Amino acid sequence: MPTAIKFENISKQYRLGVVSTQTLSHDLNRWWKMNVRGQEDPYLKIGEVNDRAHKGESEYVWALKDINFEVQQGDVLGIIGKNGAGKSTLLKILSKVTAPTTGTIKAAGRIASLLEVGTGFHPEMTGRENIYMNGAIMGMTKAEITRRFDEIVDFSGVERYIDTPAKRYSSGMTVRLGFAIAAHLEPEILVVDEVLAVGDAEFQKKAIGKMQDVSKGEGRTVLFVSHNMTAVNDLCKSGIILKNGTVHMNDNIRNVICEYLTEYNDLSAYNVWNDDNAIGNKDIKLRKAYFIDRNNTKLNTVQINQEFGVCVEYEVLENTAYFTHGVNVYNNIENHLFTSHDNQQYNENEEIKSGNYQITVWIPANLFQNEKLEISFACMRYNPFIVLFHEKILSINVLETIYTDTRHDFYRGELPGIIRPILSWENRKKI
Repeated sequence: MPTAIKFENISKQYRLGVVSTQTLSHDLNRWWKMNVRGQEDPYLKIGEVNDRAHKGESEYVWALKDINFEVQQGDVLGIIGKNGAGKSTLLKILSKVTAPTTGTIKAAGRIASLLEVGTGFHPEMTGRENIYMNGAIMGMTKAEITRRFDEIVDFSGVERYIDTPAKRYSSGMTVRLGFAIAAHLEPEILVVDEVLAVGDAEFQKKAIGKMQDVSKGEGRTVLFVSHNMTAVNDLCKSGIILKNGTVHMNDNIRNVICEYLTEYNDLSAYNVWNDDNAIGNKDIKLRKAYFIDRNNTKLNTVQINQEFGVCVEYEVLENTAYFTHGVNVYNNIENHLFTSHDNQQYNENEEIKSGNYQITVWIPANLFQNEKLEISFACMRYNPFIVLFHEKILSINVLETIYTDTRHDFYRGELPGIIRPILSWENRKKI
C-alpha cells in the first residue's frame, strides 16, 4: 500500500498566555537569527513537555515534540490519549489550520476535516450554501457537488432546514451536516476529531458505518480521534497513543487500546480495604477481594481453560435489611461482557446480621480471550430496586493456554469474537 500521510519530525511550540512572543527583544532576536543569519528559531530549545497536570518553570511549552509516523492509503488510524496530549493540535497541523514549528507533513490527496462543531461553516449562510462553499474549498466543481448534494442532505437528516442559516442549527444538526459534507465530497483523507460524540446514537452508528465504507470500499484514509474505545476498536485497524505531545505507542489498534487502558488502571488481582478507604456505605464495608482456584489458592493470572472464583470479603456493621450481590465483567477495551446476580438466595423479608461475610462467584473456563478482565462488585436491594454501591474492584490477565490435549494443537491464539466458549457440537448423517 502506498503512503497516504507521512509525519516527519513534527513539533509545535507555544508560549503560554500569548499568541507570539509579545516581547520586543524576543521578536527582534528571533527575526535576526532566522532572517538575517539564517539560523533556527532560538526559542525552539526552550520549553517543557506538554504535561498539563504539573506546573512548569518555562513559559514555553511543546504541544507536540518530534512526531514521526506514516499512515498507509486505505488505513483507518485511531489517535487516542488523555485530554491535552496533543491530538487536536496534530490534526489541526495536518488540516493546515495551524503550522508546525518544525517538521513537515506529506499528504497524498485532498483532506476533509471535521475538527470541531461547525468546522468550515459560515453561520450566516444556509446549509445549502455551506455545502457548496465547502466543496469549492476542496477544489470540487459545482457540477460535482450537485451530483452528491442529495446524498449529503439525506445522510445528514436536516433536509427540512437545508435553506435555514447555519447559525439557527443545533450542535447536533451542525455536526450531522458537517460530517456528511466531509465524508461525501470524495476526499482522499478524512480527519474526524471527537465531534461524533455530539451526535445521537443513531447518527454515531451511521457515521462509523460511513467511515468504514470510505476506507474499505473506496480505499480512502481516515484519521479518527475519540475517547470512545469501543468505537475506536470497531473502526480502526491501527492506532497511536499521544502522551505529553509525543508518540507513546504505534501498533495495531487492539494493542494500543490495551496499553492506554492499562496505564490508567490501578486495579490488581488482590485488593484490601481498611476503614479509611473502604468501599461501601454505612451498613456494609468491603475488606478484601481476590481471585482463587478450586484449591482456594489465590491467583494473579488465569489460564483460558481454567475456572476461577471472584472472592469478596465484607463486613456488615449493623443488622440491616436484606441485600443481594452482583458482579459485572468487562474486557480490556471496556466492553461489558456480562452481569450475574445472586438474587435468588435471599428473602426480602430477611434481616442480615452484623458480622464478617465471604461470597464467591465461580466463572467458567474457556469463556474469555487472551486479555485483561476488570470485575466490578455491587450490592442491591429490590422492591424498590436500589443499588447500595457498585465499584470496579479487581482486574486479572487471562493467558493463552498451552494445551496438552492434542485435539487442540491444530490451533492456538486468539479466536474472532469477544468471548470464546467451548460449545457442544453434534454431527451426524441424516437418514
